[in-house]
Amino acid sequence: MPTIHANGIDIFYEQWGNPADPALILVCGLGAQVVTWDDAFIQALVSRGYFVTSWDNRDVGLSTWFTAAGLPTPEGILGGTESAPYLLSDMAADAAAVVEGLKLGPVHVVGVSMGGMIAQQFAIDFPALTRTLTSIMSTPAAMSVGAPTPEILGMMLTPRSADLATFLEEELESWKKTSGDYEPNAAWVRRQAELSWARGRNPEGVMRQMAAIVQSPDRRPGLSTLTMPVLVMHGDADPLVTPSGGEATAGAVAHCRYVVFPGMGHSLPQELWSAVFDEIDAVTLQA
Repeated sequence: MPTIHANGIDIFYEQWGNPADPALILVCGLGAQVVTWDDAFIQALVSRGYFVTSWDNRDVGLSTWFTAAGLPTPEGILGGTESAPYLLSDMAADAAAVVEGLKLGPVHVVGVSMGGMIAQQFAIDFPALTRTLTSIMSTPAAMSVGAPTPEILGMMLTPRSADLATFLEEELESWKKTSGDYEPNAAWVRRQAELSWARGRNPEGVMRQMAAIVQSPDRRPGLSTLTMPVLVMHGDADPLVTPSGGEATAGAVAHCRYVVFPGMGHSLPQELWSAVFDEIDAVTLQA
């Protein structure tokens, strides 16, 4: 099993493409595992000339779980009365360990949702490893800007079922509520949910990752110091990380390119992939 041992944990990773091509890392979002990247999405990046690496973030999938840290309560997470066992800076350090352990750097960093928040922190903490930064559907300060709508926040803080059939229904309902004007691909949602369930679903880890998001400090001061090319993309119908999160990220970086996709929610619908890849190509060509 391909793993990097660093920061006291094991980090499972996968790679796709030609190692001679420019290295691009994909940083997973909240609770997501490498299997949540659509195969066609990965192969499209490979066909555009990138050597792609992604990994299971700590506390989910086949990477080390922090079970001994216990399960934080929603009230403790939001109120800050329960300390997160790690922060997004620790997860960014995991990303750096992958990049350095695999001798990839400097790399093009692409992160989605929580992955975009980790990507922001990575660029701040490890600028020498960062060729370009692409932050998608993310916020620099979860408690200040980009907060989810009340309905979606309630859904996020409600534990999913321990029954597979019910869990799959909940997953599809979640995607429907967060995908904006684009209908989610039900077959893909089911497939990635089943794969995640089988290989390393960790509901307690998801709550600890959520605590890391909420309790990490505002990244806007750090983002203002970045000098590498930066791309921020967001949907104007995102109810999970509402558009003010993307606006705040872009506003913190003077030279940033900010792209808003009408009708896009908190997902990357296949109908927009070509436009998303074109934007990524454009920013990577600046490096």
